[in-house]
Amino acid sequence: MYDEIILALIVSIDTCIAAAAYCNSGIKIPLPSAVTISAVSAAVLALALRSSYLIGQHIPVSVCSICSQALLTFIGLFIIVRSMVRIFTKHLSDSGGLSLKNKKTGIVMKLYLDDTAADLDDSKVLSVPEASLLALAGSLDSAAMGLGSGYSGVKPFPAFIFTFAAGTLSLILGASAGKKISSLRTDLSWTGGILMILFALFCK
Repeated sequence: MYDEIILALIVSIDTCIAAAAYCNSGIKIPLPSAVTISAVSAAVLALALRSSYLIGQHIPVSVCSICSQALLTFIGLFIIVRSMVRIFTKHLSDSGGLSLKNKKTGIVMKLYLDDTAADLDDSKVLSVPEASLLALAGSLDSAAMGLGSGYSGVKPFPAFIFTFAAGTLSLILGASAGKKISSLRTDLSWTGGILMILFALFCK
C-alpha cells in the first residue's frame, strides 16, 4: 500500500505546481475541470500499471527490474531537464527575449514550457476540454511510473484511488498557495524528477 501512496504523491507534484501557476495567472479551475485532471492522471497510471503487469508475466523479473529502473530514471532526468528549460524560458520571457504567446508555437511546445497555455481561449476559466488537454499533456509522468512499477505488485485500483485523491488535494493546495509558490519565480517540478529517481533506486 505504501508504494501506491508514494506513486500518487510523486504524480501529483506537477498537478500542484500547475494549479499554482493557474491561480497566479488569475485562471480559475472549476470543480468539473479539477475532477477531469485528477481522473485522467489516475486512469493513465492505472492503465500503465496493468499493462506493465501483463508484460511482466512474459519477461524475467531481473529484466523487468532493470528496464523499470532505467525507464523511471530516464523520465526523472527528463523532468529535471524540462524544469531547467522552463526556468531559462521564464527568464527570457521576463526579460523580453522570448514570447510564449506566439501563435506559431505549437500547443504541445507551449504546454511543455508553460502549463497555463491550456487556457486556449484566454477566458481565464479552464474548461473541461482544456483540462483534458492539460491532463493528457502531463500524463507522461503517470504513464512512466505505471510502466516502471506494475510488475512489482503495485495494484492498479488502489493506485487509481490514491492518485485521484492526491491529485484533487494537490489542485486545492496549489490553488490556495498559488501566489506563494509562484512568487519563488522558479519552476519546482524538478522535485518530482528527483523523487522519481529515488523511487526507481530504492522502492523496489
